[in-house]
Amino acid sequence: MRRPPVTAGCGAALALCALLCAVPAAAQAPATTRSANGIDSTYSRLIREYTTDRRFLPASVSTLPASASIPDPQRHFGTIVGAPGVMHYSHEIYGYFAALAAATPRVRVDTVGTTEEGRPIILVVIADEESMRHLDAYRAMADSLADPRTVPAAHLDDLLARAKPIYYLNGGLHSPEMGSPEMLMELAYRLAASDEPDIARIRRSVITIINPVSEPDGRDKQVDWYLHYTKGRTEWDDGFPRSSPYWGSYVVHDNNRDGIQISQALTRAIYDIYYAWHPVIMHDLHESVPLMYVSTGTGPYNETNDPIAVSEWQLLANNDLTALDAEGLPGVWTWAFFDGWWPGYAVWVANNHNAIGRFYETFGNAGADTYIRDLSGQRYAGDPVTSRQWYRPWPPTEKVRWSARDNINYMEAGVLASLRFAADNAQRLLRNFWQKGVNSMTRGRERTPHGYVIPALERQRDPRRAAYLVNQLRRHGIEIDRRASGDSAGDFVILLDQPYRDLAVNLLSLQHFPPTAPNPPYDDIAWTLGLLYGVDVHAVDDTAVFHWTGLVPVRDTVAATAAVRGTGTTYVLPYRAQGELLPALFWLRSAAPGARAWALERETSLAASGAAASDTVAAHTVATSTGVAHAPSARTARADTLPPGSVLFERLPASRASELARRFALPLIAVERAPDGPRHALDVPRVAVYHTWYSTQDEGWARYTLEHAGIPYTSIDKDDLRAGALRKRFDVILVPETGGTAEQMMHGVDVKWSPLPFRHTAATPALGVPDSSADITGGPGFVGMANLEQFVRSGGTLITLGAATRLVAETGIARALSPHATRSLFHPGSVVRVRARSAASPILYGYPEITTVFRGNGPLYQVVARDSALVVMQYGTKLERKRSDGEILGMPSGDAGHPTADTGQRAGANTARADSAAPRDTAAGHDTATRASGARASAADDSAYVVSGMVRAEGEIIGQGAIFDIPVGAGRVIAFTFNPLHRYLNHHEFPMVWNAMANWNDSPAQAAAPQAH
Repeated sequence: MRRPPVTAGCGAALALCALLCAVPAAAQAPATTRSANGIDSTYSRLIREYTTDRRFLPASVSTLPASASIPDPQRHFGTIVGAPGVMHYSHEIYGYFAALAAATPRVRVDTVGTTEEGRPIILVVIADEESMRHLDAYRAMADSLADPRTVPAAHLDDLLARAKPIYYLNGGLHSPEMGSPEMLMELAYRLAASDEPDIARIRRSVITIINPVSEPDGRDKQVDWYLHYTKGRTEWDDGFPRSSPYWGSYVVHDNNRDGIQISQALTRAIYDIYYAWHPVIMHDLHESVPLMYVSTGTGPYNETNDPIAVSEWQLLANNDLTALDAEGLPGVWTWAFFDGWWPGYAVWVANNHNAIGRFYETFGNAGADTYIRDLSGQRYAGDPVTSRQWYRPWPPTEKVRWSARDNINYMEAGVLASLRFAADNAQRLLRNFWQKGVNSMTRGRERTPHGYVIPALERQRDPRRAAYLVNQLRRHGIEIDRRASGDSAGDFVILLDQPYRDLAVNLLSLQHFPPTAPNPPYDDIAWTLGLLYGVDVHAVDDTAVFHWTGLVPVRDTVAATAAVRGTGTTYVLPYRAQGELLPALFWLRSAAPGARAWALERETSLAASGAAASDTVAAHTVATSTGVAHAPSARTARADTLPPGSVLFERLPASRASELARRFALPLIAVERAPDGPRHALDVPRVAVYHTWYSTQDEGWARYTLEHAGIPYTSIDKDDLRAGALRKRFDVILVPETGGTAEQMMHGVDVKWSPLPFRHTAATPALGVPDSSADITGGPGFVGMANLEQFVRSGGTLITLGAATRLVAETGIARALSPHATRSLFHPGSVVRVRARSAASPILYGYPEITTVFRGNGPLYQVVARDSALVVMQYGTKLERKRSDGEILGMPSGDAGHPTADTGQRAGANTARADSAAPRDTAAGHDTATRASGARASAADDSAYVVSGMVRAEGEIIGQGAIFDIPVGAGRVIAFTFNPLHRYLNHHEFPMVWNAMANWNDSPAQAAAPQAH
């Protein structure tokens, strides 16, 4: 929703005045007094007993106050927080917080979400009685500060005098990092029960909100895993898996990489909390590095971060380091871990919306056992973690004996230092929060771009993806209008004089990671949503955009739909890689069992089929700020033609045709008779998704993507491969991206730990979801691999994504593939250009000859020259030259010396000379790619490999194979050397996988690969 600018005397100012009257002005802090509650001597003694070294015990948490009315964790559980061998399930933790709320008005518990497996996600609110009575008023003040247009400058000081900073603590996001949900219980008790002056000041001046278990599904699995398997192990590094193979139903560690997609229940809950409370600081509690890391990061920081935010990260980190150094804690440091570039972490909802997102990494043991930990091999930013540095003034020793209570002490002392800072600097933090919103609006007015236009859904290649982009931007709080009339009616307009201007620019512009950055990036470095979604977006550099008329705010979810046009009893779909085709085919199987769908293998004329030219969907080319257009190729621009891959529906009832078009936003054209030309049936496959038990991350993303697309599948593992008879059950087996060597893929979790069940039992009530096994050790082995090869040879299609291609290329299933070694290639997640090498391949139906994909680091593969036709798509746009090697003895005069480029070369090898110019892809619309201001993209930009992000030594990948289609017996292996189902982000590439599935048993004659001259 777009809010109007505020001027003095407006209604918003009156509303703010009423809000300010709702709560009293801040009172003078009373003189400090000694706590009347005393100290719980037993609890305090056990804290000291469970701490392994007196230097690990800061004074701020060395004792616990006693309370006659509020239960501490020991009174509730019978043990203190951090007791050896004790870890609590989510419902036990929730039970403790409920007991606190029942005992004191200073604590409140709300349910804010439900996980995929049905567990609640809660939010705990802690403050003094006055704050709790006026929570709604304080939340409203935070909401006003989040949008400076509602706060006239004349009233800012009055608001700041009454507002209180809201400080959010997030625990248990990464399930094996088990300490924070435990620590947060003790912290909550301390904040609620203690009358120590520092705690009373925090309670009076700060509203603390706590999400103690942000991933309850994973927490309960991990507690099962710890109590049943790892508790009592004597050696930390004995090789036994410390983590449950699954955390949530879909994602593992990537649940902290979902902040752009907002796809998982836990992410939605965190975002809902932010929008409901607008905490000025969001603090995520992690465990991975010794002994305690306080986030700032090495940089390069995200280019759209406000300078104030960057300085605040340093300010808060130095406060915590100084406080903990003063308490005598060794091993506390900052800077040399993480970078601050990727905006998709969970609490980056704060950084993305003008607040502060930060995190700790403390040292956890994935449970509550005590271990001697060897730190001698750990280095960060090139320095040993045991070395004294400007950012680590007191390093730890090379070995430490570390307990769960040690971890609690560090984490809790750090959080208390941060809360004290927030209490002492409340107005400063709140003023900066407001100022960052002002700065964002000012940048929108004074810097280019001043706006973005997303052309109307009907002018997009895939209307459903365009609607998805608009809805995603609105989920991020970005204000969007829609043009109501004129030639541009239906276009979406983002005016950048808004508080979240910086986020809009961040999500829609190109990323330029500095290629000379001294430290490697921590995560993906590109996320340009127009490219990842395959949606046309263009920037507007003219301030006239602020004066466009006929703009109506978008307030509801945008839905894309389509209809049937023309007359006739046969229907055709102009296919442009819309992501809904395969789901529609599965839907038709039950909705219209007698209908048949056919893929048209060539460009086809509609003129002879009884369809009027006006009934077709017009192709288009839209100017973009990226230099890449996603419009269909010029072949589809003529209104009387259908591009290759277009779909013919026969025996489809008219009512079902209309429903299909409406439900899946697929525009159908009714024709009198079927178009001429070669075609093949689209037989919906029986799909299996294979997973290992040692790496379930990307398999989870793949399952999530298939489920949300409406593509049915069966989950299979090593036991299914060993059992064989795969062809009787499945037509397609998808192997998502997975880590590990080919040996690990074959042999899985070490069998020395066998049996290792992952099942729902009375002893392990949370295990067995989303899959179960009597023994997760071992892999498919040689028998399983032989059965997988037999599946392909007997007519099945095996699709491998990214590094999972090792499973076929390095085990002999796809013998035509072999590894391609690189020397210096460094390819963090970036958007890059690719070119079709097999023009007739159904895998690329609907795509232009040149398009973009998202690729991260991973192995490359190649085929020998005689198999060059197996390369479906290559990286980069440059093609190999034809060679002229001079006279050939025995060749008739005049015919000498023109062997094809394949001779003696490996397909995909980068043999093009550096000065070979790539032809401009005018078919894809690249020659018209401009900014809305009229500045033309250069010709060099059209052939550049990197579109968004950064790649070093890119010459080693340009020309290499990106997708291979390898015949094996009666079946085929379709091998991707990138991951087209990456984190539910790169929707533009999903249809490549759907095409491979829809055309699983069809491989029309390959067209010769184009050659540069």
